[in-house]
Amino acid sequence: MSDSPLIMLAAGGTGGHLFPAEALGVALMKRGMRVRLVTDSRAVRYSGLFSKDMVDVVPSETVRGRTPWALARTGTMLAAGGAKALAVLLKQKPKAMVGFGGYPTLPPLIAAKLLGIPTLIHEANAVMGRANKLLSSRVTAIATSLPGVLDHDPALAQKATVTGMPMRPGVLAAAAVPFNSPDASGALRVLIVGGSQGARVMSDIVPPAIERLEPALWHRLNLVQQVREEDMARVRAVYDRLKINAELAPFFSDLPARLAASHLVVSRSGAGTVAELGAIGRPSILVPLPGALDQDQFANAGVLERANGAIRIAQPDFTPDRLAAEISTLAAEPARLTAMAIGAKSVGRLDAAERLADLVTTVAKI
Repeated sequence: MSDSPLIMLAAGGTGGHLFPAEALGVALMKRGMRVRLVTDSRAVRYSGLFSKDMVDVVPSETVRGRTPWALARTGTMLAAGGAKALAVLLKQKPKAMVGFGGYPTLPPLIAAKLLGIPTLIHEANAVMGRANKLLSSRVTAIATSLPGVLDHDPALAQKATVTGMPMRPGVLAAAAVPFNSPDASGALRVLIVGGSQGARVMSDIVPPAIERLEPALWHRLNLVQQVREEDMARVRAVYDRLKINAELAPFFSDLPARLAASHLVVSRSGAGTVAELGAIGRPSILVPLPGALDQDQFANAGVLERANGAIRIAQPDFTPDRLAAEISTLAAEPARLTAMAIGAKSVGRLDAAERLADLVTTVAKI
């Protein structure tokens, strides 16, 4: 294997960046290639494909403010990361470098460009992130999870390919589970999640929304909700008082399987969540994270909404009354839930990892 082509993957140290990198790594290894991960120190928390001897940690820093001190710190850390990345690439001699977004991808991708190594970035969102924007004009090729991301820029669109979001094996397994519409009087399984760290708004809005439902619907509900530790007691108290069948936890390690088991998902609309809802094909109520400069989550949710797979609610409109009304309506219309599941599934791409691997081998000329 030491003579096999090496592809290096660069990703920020969060699941949203690391999971698609891992999925591509699996696809490349199946083709007889070697892979290594270049990332920041946060990635040491994640297990999976990348063992410690496959990881190079490069210093990096996100832009956290516009003050001279903050910008100087970011610049210093990125320069240090660039020097470390150059040393890593000179030693490893990869055939290509693939970036998955986040500021930790800047030093290795720029180092690869300086060394003449073919480069590719993958954009997971419907709106290109800031780090990928900085790299987009410099890289050899661009892959996107969703269509239309670069329609506004013909020069970049010419080197872009829609591959979809590479999926972990657990998501692919969950995608094989068919959607079973709930019976009009049977259990209604609702999953509430808020991203990798949870979302306080879900703890603030969902319990009072459930309380506003007709009591007959309380007995049908089977809730699974991601709840931050600091919110657990107050959320649990509401559901216990209403005698709701509810499982609460700060984190679910088997989230793809839980998505597959749900009739309805209430969630933020990060790129990974939207891609998994499409791949698995489940109806959703999506509440984009507000305040983002590029409004990426709002755009992500719009992709599923246009496919009739989701209801998008801006956070100011995400009230207990609104959520209760949406849940009540969907609970009374099982056929609509089935149609939404079909709509969501139409957006999913189960072969994304293989499509991206094809693009990587083309760019790397392997």
